[in-house]
Amino acid sequence: MQNLELKAISSCHQACVVALKQMPADFKASIYQIDTYFHCPTGRLKLRQMVDRAELIGYNRPNSQTSRYSQYQILPISNPDSLKQILTQTLGVKVVVEKQRALWLFGATRIHLDRVENLGQFIELETVIQSQSMEEAEREHQRVKRCLKIEGRDLIGQSYSDLLLFNR
Repeated sequence: MQNLELKAISSCHQACVVALKQMPADFKASIYQIDTYFHCPTGRLKLRQMVDRAELIGYNRPNSQTSRYSQYQILPISNPDSLKQILTQTLGVKVVVEKQRALWLFGATRIHLDRVENLGQFIELETVIQSQSMEEAEREHQRVKRCLKIEGRDLIGQSYSDLLLFNR
């Protein structure tokens, strides 16, 4: 699968919520997530654990402060503790990211208002490219970015895992 994504520092989630309601975007869920990143030779590999499910996510994307394309695969996991043990023993844990996420949807765009432990507040856009063209996805992505007033000085190129590793 492919998406167009962007990450930025959020100084005020409440202002984002007001803008999301005006768009109008749909609030879907508040989700507590633990992402365990594993060492791997290419791309990124993480086990995402939530209260009601778990997923293994492999992805490749550049570290860029602009909107960037990401290639990813998601595999539902029925026994995350055993998988985590196997991956820890074979690959080793790189870093663990804990966050509280408010998930909103606007068209094909997932808007995440994240509170990341030991990092702060962020907003993340992920416009999933499935049935629409890349041009349509880019237009929608830019529209959401404008509505949320995401500006260049707030943009982040790294993943939360990189930011945590850098802050150690």
